[in-house]
Amino acid sequence: MIRLAGPLVLAELGWMAMGVVDTMFVGRVGAEAIGAVGLGTMVFYGIAICAAGVLLGLDTLVAQAFGAGDREDCHRSWVSGMWLAVLMIPLVMGAVWVLEGILPSLGVDQTVLLATRPYLHALIWSAPPLLIYFALRRYLQALHMARPVMITLITANLVNLAGNWILVLGHLGAPRLGAEGSGWATCFSRIYMAAALAYVLLKHDAEVLRISWRPDAGRMWALLKLGAPAAAQMAVEIGVFATVTVLVSRLNATALAGHQIALTTVSTTFMMPLGVSSAAAVRVGFALGTGDRRAAARAGWTALGLGAAVMSAAAIVLLTMPEWIARLFTPDAAVIAAAATILRVAAFFQLFDGLQIVVTGSLRGAGDTRTPMVCHFIGYWVMGLPLGAMLCFSRGLGAPGLWMGLSAGLIAIGLVLTAFWWRTAREWSRAWRFKSAA
Repeated sequence: MIRLAGPLVLAELGWMAMGVVDTMFVGRVGAEAIGAVGLGTMVFYGIAICAAGVLLGLDTLVAQAFGAGDREDCHRSWVSGMWLAVLMIPLVMGAVWVLEGILPSLGVDQTVLLATRPYLHALIWSAPPLLIYFALRRYLQALHMARPVMITLITANLVNLAGNWILVLGHLGAPRLGAEGSGWATCFSRIYMAAALAYVLLKHDAEVLRISWRPDAGRMWALLKLGAPAAAQMAVEIGVFATVTVLVSRLNATALAGHQIALTTVSTTFMMPLGVSSAAAVRVGFALGTGDRRAAARAGWTALGLGAAVMSAAAIVLLTMPEWIARLFTPDAAVIAAAATILRVAAFFQLFDGLQIVVTGSLRGAGDTRTPMVCHFIGYWVMGLPLGAMLCFSRGLGAPGLWMGLSAGLIAIGLVLTAFWWRTAREWSRAWRFKSAA
């Protein structure tokens, strides 16, 4: 588990580092630019990442086929995933254009809106390479090829860093584009990521040059049945944070900047259990493909322990040094104070956030993507967001009140999903004992 999860955790941290770098660079431009990147990122990822969630079914199908030793079936699933990625590209780009057009009607601060639009106009062109990258990544890591994914994300950060330095701040004769420059830097780094993983695939699996690219409707439908609930779960989760971002944007630019710094920070800590979750999906799926349910249960429990450990450490860091973290993003004292308050609130849901995402990955490896979707919907939209909105606006707690509501929802989701996994793993172990006795 560690051999697979380690590179994937580093890959997820490398992915998140791009957002951290973006925020740090635009933080030198002003609070409006920080808010623009936060709001624009939420709009774009609220659609693009949910579309990428449809491809999560590759974790299940490819890992189980790989465990069963059926490489041809792995190829068929990957081809179907690539077709889905290509078909979703115009849908994603069109939806982003529509959402960008309705931002003024949501009451977003005008100064933030003026910086958000050009940022989105640049970022939208990263949708095609992003979806292709996701299809390639899910396939490679399901085959336990995690190291190339890690190296690609780390080196892509160098592309993004150079792009931000040149385009955001206006070096080497380039215009000083601010938030818009950050969008173009992200776009260029994603083109590099898709090209790098395509090269890795061709180098290590030459058979893909000889497989049929004819669309397989049955396999695409199987991917959709697995991926649609996973995508819906991601839509629920990203959507609630997008809604919170929009609600905070109605307060003032300082509150939005503090919220964005806190969101970037907890998203970074979340990358650690997210990498473990991906490894759990692969290991559980692989074990089930070999027919060993006891090994599948053991893989899930191992991943859960790793996720709990790293997020407990993250909680301690957020609780003890929030101001220091905020200073990494901005020298503005008001923004630092706003971010530090939110980070202290976020410390209380770190452990439960780790538990829920690792269990989600383990269940995905077993082919269950509906249970996490239902739990996330109830925890976020029925419980967390209404409570947060009440604390923010009715009780006058502002942005920290919204985060308190989200914290309560996440704690509930983590507890319920962990209990569900305990029951599932117990049934697998019991079935293995009965089989061994027979």
